[in-house]
Amino acid sequence: MSVETNLARVRADLAAAARAAEREPAAVTLIAVSKTHSADTVGEAIAAGQRHFGENRVQEAAEKWPALKRQWPDLTLHLIGPLQTNKVSEAVRLCDAIHALDRVKLADKLAAEMSAQGRRLSCFIQVNTGREPQKAGVDPHDLAALVTHSRDICRLNVVGLMCIPPLTEDPAIHFAFLRELARRNGLTQLSMGMSGDADVAIAFGATHVRIGTAIFGARQPQAA
Repeated sequence: MSVETNLARVRADLAAAARAAEREPAAVTLIAVSKTHSADTVGEAIAAGQRHFGENRVQEAAEKWPALKRQWPDLTLHLIGPLQTNKVSEAVRLCDAIHALDRVKLADKLAAEMSAQGRRLSCFIQVNTGREPQKAGVDPHDLAALVTHSRDICRLNVVGLMCIPPLTEDPAIHFAFLRELARRNGLTQLSMGMSGDADVAIAFGATHVRIGTAIFGARQPQAA
């Protein structure tokens, strides 16, 4: 099926999930995750009205998005993958939202670059709700301190929290946990839910869902 057809189905499914949770469908932002897919493929989604996109890697975003954003200035690009400090300058230049803030050093670097470039990006703090050692994200016990540092000292525009549940666990447990962490820290936005569990995430209050495969199909092979 075409990207347009897939996108229409995903939108319908998300709207149904929102209504089932007694929420307004417009309260959920669909981020179309376009990692590994070409600019032409992304263009199909843009032609179908999609305006929020997500990339995992700054390098791929740099290759693909400057031209796309020149052609369609109303696009919003979300960086949803781990962010190294040596990529922060480029990330701030290219992106409009960061979903990968997870440590003090990164908060400091983001604040310095946003000040230098005169940009103010929305930031989601990524929480490692499953405490998986191989996964990015701040430990839940350290979250409050990072929120305070990022929001009150660095003056970053911290809007919410993000998580990626462990593959082997019920995502509902992690979505409920993230919602409670957001409540405790006075944050209102939740970036959670992907192609396989977006409906569950919406039931637990997701404001941003990150969906790639259901829209674009299987990931394309990446060059080494």
